[in-house]
Amino acid sequence: MGRKRSFDADEAVRAARSVFWSNGYEGASLPDLEAATGLNRSSIYHAFGSKRGLFDAAVDSYLNEVIRPRLRVLIEDPVPPDAVRTYLSGLKAALLARASASSENGCLMVNTAVAPIAKEEAVRERIAAYRAEIKAALESGLTHQPDFDRSRVAPTAMAITSLVVAAMTLTRVDSAAAAETIDAALALVGAETATSEAR
Repeated sequence: MGRKRSFDADEAVRAARSVFWSNGYEGASLPDLEAATGLNRSSIYHAFGSKRGLFDAAVDSYLNEVIRPRLRVLIEDPVPPDAVRTYLSGLKAALLARASASSENGCLMVNTAVAPIAKEEAVRERIAAYRAEIKAALESGLTHQPDFDRSRVAPTAMAITSLVVAAMTLTRVDSAAAAETIDAALALVGAETATSEAR
């Protein structure tokens, strides 16, 4: 019978997530991860297999605890008619919040997309799946928006997804520009609705 773990794995993953989120995979040294998690190297390897295993767990934690709660308004029944605006407004607030992880570090997945680790096929696939998940959630929200032209749902969701990714990229260096990018997405939703109503 194996020895019982004497640490909270979820808390360790959250602590590691903050290191990866701030420094990137390559910039997160094992000493940094040890200091953040309170685990020594052998414990990290025993629990997660490797630094990469810990990173994969951190990505899962990020998606489940940061990204998906924001997307919930777009996909869980009943989807409110203003779901897309609610999502975008909430994201804008997070990007403007001082000293928040999102405003200071942007998006863990977007940051990973431009890092050397993104050359790995498995990582590229996760990033593609992340982007597809956001787009699908936005399509759901737009579909439930009254008077929205159904033929414009997919292209508008694609455009908003691109703006969201751009905002999450910008926020690390210019939070005001990131907020303006989200405003552009909000305007796009309004413009599409106005166009539909005029037809």
